Amino acid sequence: MTVDERPICFIVMGFGKKTDYELGMTFDLDATYRAIIEPAVKSAGLRPIRADEILHSAVIDFKMYDMLLRADVVVADISTGNANALYELGVRHALRPNTTVVMKEDRGRLHFDLNHINTFHYRHLGEDIGFTEANRAREALSALLVAARESQEPDSPVYTFLPRLQRPRLSEEEYQEIIEQAEEAQERMSDYLERGESAFESSEMDVAVAAYSGANKLKPGEPYIVQRLALATYKCEIPSKLEALMKARELISELDPDNSNDPETLGLAGAIRKRLWIETGDLVQLNYAIKYYGRGFDVRRDYYNGQNLADCYISRSSLQSDVAEVQYDSMSATKVWSAVIQIIEELMKEPDFDERADRQWILATMAHCLKAVGRTRDGDEYERMYRDAGAPDWEVKSFDDGLRLIEEL
Repeated sequence: MTVDERPICFIVMGFGKKTDYELGMTFDLDATYRAIIEPAVKSAGLRPIRADEILHSAVIDFKMYDMLLRADVVVADISTGNANALYELGVRHALRPNTTVVMKEDRGRLHFDLNHINTFHYRHLGEDIGFTEANRAREALSALLVAARESQEPDSPVYTFLPRLQRPRLSEEEYQEIIEQAEEAQERMSDYLERGESAFESSEMDVAVAAYSGANKLKPGEPYIVQRLALATYKCEIPSKLEALMKARELISELDPDNSNDPETLGLAGAIRKRLWIETGDLVQLNYAIKYYGRGFDVRRDYYNGQNLADCYISRSSLQSDVAEVQYDSMSATKVWSAVIQIIEELMKEPDFDERADRQWILATMAHCLKAVGRTRDGDEYERMYRDAGAPDWEVKSFDDGLRLIEEL
């Protein structure tokens, strides 16, 4: 067996999609790792070991402190104020005087007393990272890592202000075993997630359920994994559409949507409840959907929660017996659809819009909302653009179901 002798770069960061609640924006931290950090680390001649939240689970015996002490370089992504990453950054600063690189998404604020720390900035495009920005950030981070290894100047505020402090030193025992455990855990989780995403792209929902179930066993309760598993479960419709929805509702309840401010959790909880209402005719389910979509839209002002909130309002208006309630729901629907159209118009002005990973969903939502407010000709044009983009079958089905709902009402 060939021994990998490259210096170790230990990466501390969040896992999956995380929301910065001050910004009302969600960032895909896995995209940050894949598109920027991992290739930059390898380009700098280092061996990447990711200390994501997988390694905090009870399933994996991982000696975090040893890695924070011994790693040749540590990269800490503190985007969204991730508590684990911030804590581990503090431990690293206490253990090593230099070779620590701090990075974050450009728009979030620096938490705690970190304003004086040199921080590498990058920018997300929606939840993902655009091609141009990924290339720029990858090259710049690689150069920064090389410079960090060559510099003898302290980058830790602890050793900057306490220059006579002596860093601790430990033996080599178990170090390689720790590294191998981390890599094995990382590879297993990555394999599950890649299989799950691939299954979504090919509309093989039963395969996606199996993949995310495996990931959920590795790291129980991780919000991103639970969200993807719940989505795949209700899309799978096995053993029946209603039973799949009930199972998905049980899964998403683990994330406590009644008290959550996570727009991803709220959007999924709303989708499940909306579909339960369609299947059962139970108005309670529709009211829950409005509650969840409404809170998600308030938190993030995003097009997904917004469109679905408006659809639920117009659906409920058709069931009301009180004229005032009918008017309230109808006016609320129109107001939210119009707000979503404005949100999307602003998104489409951004120079990197065509690089967004969610571009197809944005086109679909624009078509839907324009048709809903009576701008049928404009809506038809966006529908054509969406269908030409070649979305997966399950996405097209969701789009068609939404259009049918509007047309029927």
